[in-house]
Amino acid sequence: MTGNNAITVVAQNALETFDPDRVPSPCFVVDELAVERNLKILHRVQEESGAKVLAALKAFSLWRLAPLVAKYLSGTCASGLHEARLGREEYGGEVHVFSAAYTERDLREILKLADHVVFNSFGQWQRFQPLIQEARIARPHLRFGLRINPQHSEGDVPIYDPCAPCSRLGIPLSQFEGQSLEGITGLHFHTLCEQDVEPLKRTLVAVEEKFGHLLPQMEWVNFGGGHHITEPGYQVDELIELIRDFSARYQVQVFLEPGEAVAIHTGVLVTEVLDLAWNDMAQAILDTSATCHMPDILEMPYRPTVIGAGLPGELAHNYRLGGMTCLAGDVIGDYSFASPLEVGRRLVFDDMSHYTMVKTTTFNGINLPSIALWNPETDQLRVIRQFGYEDFRQRLS
Repeated sequence: MTGNNAITVVAQNALETFDPDRVPSPCFVVDELAVERNLKILHRVQEESGAKVLAALKAFSLWRLAPLVAKYLSGTCASGLHEARLGREEYGGEVHVFSAAYTERDLREILKLADHVVFNSFGQWQRFQPLIQEARIARPHLRFGLRINPQHSEGDVPIYDPCAPCSRLGIPLSQFEGQSLEGITGLHFHTLCEQDVEPLKRTLVAVEEKFGHLLPQMEWVNFGGGHHITEPGYQVDELIELIRDFSARYQVQVFLEPGEAVAIHTGVLVTEVLDLAWNDMAQAILDTSATCHMPDILEMPYRPTVIGAGLPGELAHNYRLGGMTCLAGDVIGDYSFASPLEVGRRLVFDDMSHYTMVKTTTFNGINLPSIALWNPETDQLRVIRQFGYEDFRQRLS
């Protein structure tokens, strides 16, 4: 890094060489080549396994990169009308939609946009039959599925466990008794969160034990998301063989819906120190916020990496980094630095593309971070979006 206030580090990836003084603060900076690197891995899985890989827009919906995503993947998956519309208008390919529940108004529009629509209950599947039958006549290729709950937990964090006890997501086997599957061509499940192949193997055992008698009736099975396919060390070859075997045994088309895997290790959040204070330890207030800009810090919770910083006590100068909102718990974490922080110094939070931009809020009227695209090969930098007062004002009335 070359800026006067930047932290000097030994580069481990391209973004660690990026000069944070080149962009406004706060700002998300996304490495286009890193995104493409992830997409190439996902494309390989698609090509060699026969699965269709869909980009989960709930995790990363930077649609300026839609042409790049479309080059490598089969389409997108959405959690509702707006994501479905974005997928259809910007990304092309197939559009798959799942929601815990649909409003009639939204479903009418979704049925005009989607290729697959997945229902979370027999109640909604049955209640909306008039709309469904009308859509099938207009769009014969439209397919419908049900989300199943294999009641098999693999996640360590309850808030992200779709199979936790009494989960509202997916239909347990007990609710299939006496129900007709006429018109249903596929099943969807989701149990993983940032996990590799072994948890998927265990999930498939649970799915086959509970729902194996239904699989021969299906045309497709969606393995959901949470697959950390592009994380270094992920067993890509094993995943390919697993999909091949499952597809051959049940004669089904397999779908995967990675979200984080599209954007992991592709972006940073540039921030600036606004103030320094002391209360039992050194405090640094930044122009960003955990609750507004990085909510997974509080929801997961976790401590994000700051490029060039260490754990408390690892380097000479310790600070608690906090946001600028009125929330007492708007604390990002404790870090150490080789040199004392100063007002105006830029700090860079690593791995901030996925589940960040899609979750930002303007609580307290805090401005949203700008968004920039950077190509480390050509050094081309484009600030593609900046936000201001009107963005805050217009969403409220």
